[in-house]
Amino acid sequence: MVKVTKSVAEKRLADVSQDKQFWCQDGRGLKSLQELESALREMGEDTFRHHSSEARNDFSNWVRDVIGDEKLARDLSKSKTKTQASGNVAGRIAWLKNKMIS
Repeated sequence: MVKVTKSVAEKRLADVSQDKQFWCQDGRGLKSLQELESALREMGEDTFRHHSSEARNDFSNWVRDVIGDEKLARDLSKSKTKTQASGNVAGRIAWLKNKMIS
């Protein structure tokens, strides 16, 4: 497990390169955890279920493989609703921002 230092927190909160964006079924491109949190709050249930189901964990996979946050990826894989997923992302963003201050 990676120790989350100030520089790790900054990297996880930064925008990813255009080629690493997450593309939602509804056509929206996401390049940061902040955009993911906002999208989860706003997207329709069909889009959420398309990316997060028993068979798929697209949000979790992107957070793990592109953002590099194993803990948030695990939390997202367990999220059953978009409200729960959005709350997990918002909580993690707040925690990462606090790491940048300390």
